[in-house]
Amino acid sequence: MKINLSGHHVDVTDAVKQHVQEKFAKIATHFPSLIALDIIISKEHNQFYTEISTNYEGARVAVKGEGEVMYPAIANAAKKLDAALKHRKGQLKADRHEKPVSTTPPIAHEIIQEMNLSQ
Repeated sequence: MKINLSGHHVDVTDAVKQHVQEKFAKIATHFPSLIALDIIISKEHNQFYTEISTNYEGARVAVKGEGEVMYPAIANAAKKLDAALKHRKGQLKADRHEKPVSTTPPIAHEIIQEMNLSQ
C-alpha cells in the first residue's frame, strides 16, 4: 500500500513517516485491495488535524482526526479509517445476499375474471 504523506504548516520528518507506516500496517493487512492513502497533516490554532482519503472498492472513503498533539491526531484518524473501511466492507457483503422479493397478493376480482364461468 502506498502512503502519500504531506504536511501543511508541519514538518514531515522521518520519525513521523515511520509512525504513520506503523499505524497503517494493520489496515494494509486487513484490507489488501487498498492501493493508496492520501494523508495530510496540518496545524491550525494549536490543533493538529489529520485528513485521510482513499478509494476502497469503488467508493471514496475520507476521515478526519484531530488533537492537541500530532501523534494522537494520527492515531485518531487511523482508528476512524479502520471503522469506515469495516463499514464499507460490511455494506459490500450485505449487497451479496439475496434481497427479499415483495409479491402482490392476488385480488379476488382478478381471480374471478380469469375463471371460466360459462359452463
